Amino acid sequence: MNTDIIIAGSGCSGLYCALHLPKDQKITIITKSSLEESDSYLAQGGICVLNGEQDYDSFFEDTMRAGHYENNPQSVGIMIRSSRGVIEQLISYGVDFCRNADGSLAYTREGAHSKKRILYHEDVTGQEITSKLLQRVRERENITLLEHTTLLDVIMKDNCCCGAVLRMADGEIVAVRASYTILATGGVGGLYRHSTNFRHLTGDAVAIAAKHGLALQNVDYVQIHPTTFYNQDCSERSFLISESVRGEGAKLYNKNMERFVDELLPRDQVTQAIWKQMEEDGTDYVWEDLRMIDPKVLHRHFPNIVEFCAEKGYDVTRECIPVVPAQHYFMGGVKVDSFSKSSADRLYVIGEAACNGVHGKNRLASNSLLESLVFAGRAASQISEAPVTALPLPAVDLSQYADREKLEGTYRTLVLDEIKGRTKYV
Repeated sequence: MNTDIIIAGSGCSGLYCALHLPKDQKITIITKSSLEESDSYLAQGGICVLNGEQDYDSFFEDTMRAGHYENNPQSVGIMIRSSRGVIEQLISYGVDFCRNADGSLAYTREGAHSKKRILYHEDVTGQEITSKLLQRVRERENITLLEHTTLLDVIMKDNCCCGAVLRMADGEIVAVRASYTILATGGVGGLYRHSTNFRHLTGDAVAIAAKHGLALQNVDYVQIHPTTFYNQDCSERSFLISESVRGEGAKLYNKNMERFVDELLPRDQVTQAIWKQMEEDGTDYVWEDLRMIDPKVLHRHFPNIVEFCAEKGYDVTRECIPVVPAQHYFMGGVKVDSFSKSSADRLYVIGEAACNGVHGKNRLASNSLLESLVFAGRAASQISEAPVTALPLPAVDLSQYADREKLEGTYRTLVLDEIKGRTKYV
């Protein structure tokens, strides 16, 4: 099997990257599950954007402060300066952001933001963006989409990526020659008991990079979201109660219905306060109160959260809901430069699987979609300027990938060992 460019992952970064690659190149996008089952679809709150030149310094400082100043300043600057252009492109693709009565874009605020600079579509911003990107990708004749196709490995020769090994939907294992390989495989939530992520997202890019000795960065920086709906059934994916809810005024209470934290602190600080309160109270959750938010705002801005809570027996306009922290986002990953190139030639990593240093030790709310799109576009721009020349594909023993459970166990151990083996923890 041959292709010019293979992209592993159908989330917003993979789709956006594909749309910015030359139309005369054969692009193959694979996804481990269905096209819609990426964490990009689950993003509720919104996407940050520079809200005027006067907002630059505060946007930069908010991002750095949330990341405990361990961020890469260059990457942060690139993301912020590129944000308006990304938003304009999304709108051209048909993304419908919430607008004011006069037609202007409506901005909201979330925890650790000093100003309103977040665009949104109800409480399903990620779904709105990713679904519109997918529509545009389906219109491109040079892009092939393959569902239920798993990336098993990359094929390396002299620190250069020549292609990938895939398990196709029918179970056949094939070697694919590609001029460029782009990993957009998402985060590590599937390795955790409580996570807002889809269960099939198990840090595959990190495992494969570790196997080949490629550079990794901040692999232990795993963000916990402070507020997910408490569910005794740990086999279910945790339902996220958006950061925007607290940005609009929701409060957190202990078992005695007393506030115990500033709800607009960065996520890691709110999470630590909740864990401490749960320990003091001897409870498995705390309470979140959405009642001070205007019911019209609740139903317009957070309809899916309202509906989900109702299905669980809670009327958020009249009563508090139980919430608990859960694994949410991966700030670390395969180390990449400002164009998302890894330490191997012809191998790029984008989205949550990559680490360019934007987020530092803790991601600022609603920077994830923006960071993914900005650097996916930069990867595409660099690849577009390079010659597309296929390299000889070295012989690959495909039998080593036949035992699915063994391979998954090996990769799981590689990722967890990398996380546990580092000295810094969020």
